[in-house]
Amino acid sequence: MGIIDFVTVEAADTAAAETFYATAFDVLGDKVRVRPSEEPSTGFRGFTLSLIVAQPANADSLMDSARQAGATVVKPASKSLWGYGGSVRAPDGTVWTIASSKKKDSGPAAREIDAIVLQLGVTDVGATRQFYVDHGLSVAKSYGSRYVELDTGPVKLALNKRTAVAKNAGVSPDGTGSHRLSITCDAGTFTDPDGYVWEAPRP
Repeated sequence: MGIIDFVTVEAADTAAAETFYATAFDVLGDKVRVRPSEEPSTGFRGFTLSLIVAQPANADSLMDSARQAGATVVKPASKSLWGYGGSVRAPDGTVWTIASSKKKDSGPAAREIDAIVLQLGVTDVGATRQFYVDHGLSVAKSYGSRYVELDTGPVKLALNKRTAVAKNAGVSPDGTGSHRLSITCDAGTFTDPDGYVWEAPRP
């Protein structure tokens, strides 16, 4: 148990959102979906979706296609102590980070991803970790009360402080209203302590 089948982002204009994802991030397959919602939400929604890639050229390719499809560049891609990457805000408001642990290219750019990571900004990492363990999810990595990764299959789940998630993405942590996100997983239907909604797969 504890396998995330896909995540769903909510958008006021679903047609525009679907066109954006098909154009900008054609590598997602069916792991990120869109549905309509008019739930109010302002500022940072508390989470980021991340594309992990093999080299900087791959990150640049995805950053460029996102910008051309209508995303706003939040943090231009650049080298850092941990690798290379940047972030964009999709037209529906979702913040995406695109990153590689490598600082140098080993070949020509390829539109390939190694992993999709959903990083949730939470109030209490330790308490939320235990909540998910109690719901049948398995911990893959844990750094005490600072950061946790859970073994959730094709879409990896990470827990971090809300301020840390926002800082990594280059946005202000301030925000109110709906997360405008749902997570479909075989762990069942529930809402976590920070208001993230989980849904069981439909038969």
